[in-house]
Amino acid sequence: MTTEPLNWIKSSYSGGNGGTCVEWAPEHAVATGEVLVRDSKDPNGPQLTLTPSAFAGLVAFAKSQG
Repeated sequence: MTTEPLNWIKSSYSGGNGGTCVEWAPEHAVATGEVLVRDSKDPNGPQLTLTPSAFAGLVAFAKSQG
């Protein structure tokens, strides 16, 4: 397991006004098959670990709410 810092990418659906801000770590997902998700307002807080299928479901849900 690597101790390199993760490269977090902010969702394009995250608001720029400090509201809903979700980030994910795509390079980690490619390397491990697990998708890490976090609240960008709390980068040291908990991370949600999802399967690629569950992450796709989360993205589809977010799109349907927009």
